[in-house]
Order: sequence, then C-alpha cells, then structure tokens
Amino acid sequence: MPFDFKKEYKEFYLPPKKPTLVTVPPMNYIAVRGEGDPNEADGAYKQAIALLYGIAFTIKMSKTGSRQIEGYFDYIVPPLEGFWYQDGMDGINYAHKEAFRWISLIRLPDFVTNADFEWAVAEAARKKKADFSKAEFLTYDEGLCVQCMHIGSYDDEPATVALMDEFIRAKGYQNDITENRFHHEIYLSDARRVAPEKLKTVIRHPIR
Repeated sequence: MPFDFKKEYKEFYLPPKKPTLVTVPPMNYIAVRGEGDPNEADGAYKQAIALLYGIAFTIKMSKTGSRQIEGYFDYIVPPLEGFWYQDGMDGINYAHKEAFRWISLIRLPDFVTNADFEWAVAEAARKKKADFSKAEFLTYDEGLCVQCMHIGSYDDEPATVALMDEFIRAKGYQNDITENRFHHEIYLSDARRVAPEKLKTVIRHPIR
C-alpha cells in the first residue's frame, strides 16, 4: 500500500473539530509564491497549483523513468496547503481577497533532496513545455501552533479562528503571526467536487 501522510501523521492532518496544540517539526515542500484573489479564473493562484502538482507527480512517478531517487518509496501525494498573509495585518481580512499574499505548498517526502527537486522541475518543464521556474524547494519549521478542523466554506473560517483565539488565551498563549509565521491552511477536500458546507480544511496558527 502506498504511504499516506494523512493516515500516518494524523496529528498534523486530521485534528479534531476543536482547537488543540501541536508542535510541527521541519518539513520540506514544493512552494510557489504569489499574490491576489485565489478565486480569479486562470489567475496566479490557479497557475501556482498547476505548477505544484506538475512537480509533485513528476517526483511520484520517477520510479517509472530513468531517475531512480535514493530511498524512494511509493506514496500518495500529500494534500495542497497554503500560507496566507496580507501586508500590514496580523491576521486575514476575507473581505479583501485581492490583497492576499500566499505561498502555495505540497509536502515532499523526506527522501527528496534539493538535487532531486531541481531534476523534477526540469523534467516537468520538458514534458509539459511550460515554465516551472517559480517553484522552489522550501524547508519550513513551523514550531508550536494551535490547529482545528474547519468544516464548511472558506469564507466561514473566521468563526473557527475565533474559537482558536479563545482557546489560546485560555491556555496562556498568544498568536504569533509574523512576516515569517503564517495563517496556514491544509485542504483535505477538492473544492471542485465537494459542496462548500462539507469542505474539510485544517486551520493552523503559530503561537508563543
């Protein structure tokens, strides 16, 4: 059976529907940075997702080609994730999506080195005849966070965030969203196929 990050690391991908504390270790990602409304048709965000999956599946399917990656094991491509922020704000203002700045992400298995990543970028560009140069190999140490499973529309996230804020105050912590620590979302549902009220999204905030 392919390795499934969601099942093997439930503490990071399947939190309860109430806020909990979690310490997230350093992880490696495919990352694409951008800005603007994620709902814009054929906009920068949609293009970024295409780049992420192009590279992710190039690495996953490397076992069938000439590149034999040391330590490779079969796995399910982890879910899409995103760091979100807006300049000059501690949190997120959902009423102004045009002001979003974001880093879209897909986690990489630990066996993928920077050299393997660079090969995958070049291979994806060759096969798809497209520019993948915006993608980067990102190592991120998220540290101590509060997280919660949000069920419902992305626009309804403020209610879940309010529960998280109440939880961290009760526990004696503070939000620590900065220019280097972000509002983090992990998308467990495909928004193209799942009704908005049934979407499952992990929301994670850094704290101190």
